[in-house]
Amino acid sequence: MAYFDAASAAPLHPVAHQALSASLDEGWADPGKLYREGRRARILLDAAREAAAEAVGCRPGELTFTSSGTRAVQTGVAGMLTGRRRIGRHLIVSSVEHSSVLRSAETFEADGGTVTRLPVLRGGAVESGAYAGALRPDTALACLQSANHEVGTEQPVAAVAEACRAAGVPLLVDAAQSLPWGRVDGDWSALTASARKWGGPSGVGLLVVRKGVRFAAREAEEFGNLPAVVAAVASLRAVRAEAAAEAVRLRELTERIRLRVPQLVPDVEVVGDPLRRLPGIVTFSCLYVDGEALLHELDREGFSVSSGSSCTSDTLTPSHVLRAMGVLSEGNVRVSLPFGTAEADVERFLEVLPGVVAGVREKLGAPVAAPAAEVRADSLVVDALGRRCPIPVIELAKVIGDVPVGGTVRVLSDDEAARLDIPAWCEMRGQEYVGEEPADHGVAYVVRRVS
Repeated sequence: MAYFDAASAAPLHPVAHQALSASLDEGWADPGKLYREGRRARILLDAAREAAAEAVGCRPGELTFTSSGTRAVQTGVAGMLTGRRRIGRHLIVSSVEHSSVLRSAETFEADGGTVTRLPVLRGGAVESGAYAGALRPDTALACLQSANHEVGTEQPVAAVAEACRAAGVPLLVDAAQSLPWGRVDGDWSALTASARKWGGPSGVGLLVVRKGVRFAAREAEEFGNLPAVVAAVASLRAVRAEAAAEAVRLRELTERIRLRVPQLVPDVEVVGDPLRRLPGIVTFSCLYVDGEALLHELDREGFSVSSGSSCTSDTLTPSHVLRAMGVLSEGNVRVSLPFGTAEADVERFLEVLPGVVAGVREKLGAPVAAPAAEVRADSLVVDALGRRCPIPVIELAKVIGDVPVGGTVRVLSDDEAARLDIPAWCEMRGQEYVGEEPADHGVAYVVRRVS
């Protein structure tokens, strides 16, 4: 089985196994106690904190261990907003932040705060000038991820941090995806991370708050699973030692996927910035494909991948990241390669993928040939109510050739994913997306044929 979902959770690093076993014998006692066992535990904790601080690039006293990356985000955002409450009640986030940041923003908004959600470019990056333009006298905090968890796009953290620093506003950076590869550049004020993203045990997070930053901690005690903390830090040091060489190797493998998938599979959009991205993540979306079916078929072939498609989500809505980018969400596949991924596994993935996609498309009745040349009407209506994407897009593709150039097709759909996928299809196929119109049920998405 080839595990290609390291962006969700990397496999436990061998060093983490070793450190966890050793620290279970030495670090089981309360490090706050003065007896011998407690002192041994304190030595382990202090050593882990110093090593983690060196990896992050902060002082040991600025770093706290938490029970998860999500808890680190929640504690960091809440603590900084509370600490700067007298300054104001305004928060800035990007529209592609991790859900833990966006949910913290929603909680803050429900409590009476104001949130500015900044858009991103089609490649997934924010414009640093957008943060500078959004800063206000009452801005208490700005948040920006160092790299996106779904498409791998790196964000201009250093430039945003400079703008925030000039305005006297702290910047909290979610570094969950990038920290295994190196320190985060820029004069940021706070940072969060998750050990399971670099091969540490699940249930360990990092929260760094720089000295001098106003912070009101809601939890007085630090996370107490010392063996897990020791294993997390040991694995972080281990992956950092391998990072330079692995970055070159994995970047070549993901670039191979980026280039060859569109050659091997028709009607595919590779998303995310092609240059400013993490080494191990590549994401693409396939027209006329149900994401859940695609993931199941790839799993049958021995590949564990992830997806941002609405059909793989409990909420049945497209990924907020893909929506913010304005790219195709149907048939979405995220390949995130863990350290040590074999080249042979990537080659086998590229061999298997075309057949898997073709099989899923055939089951869904996707178009396999050019649209019919016969023109029947200037305007057609496709009733796709009650049918989930990619079916509305498939039905649109089947009939677009039945109207003359300049003619329109109205697709009736009540699936939220259609709002993103129909415009994305138009851009990929060279047709004009006119917009939405009200309908008795759902929404009418209007497309004009231009070629």
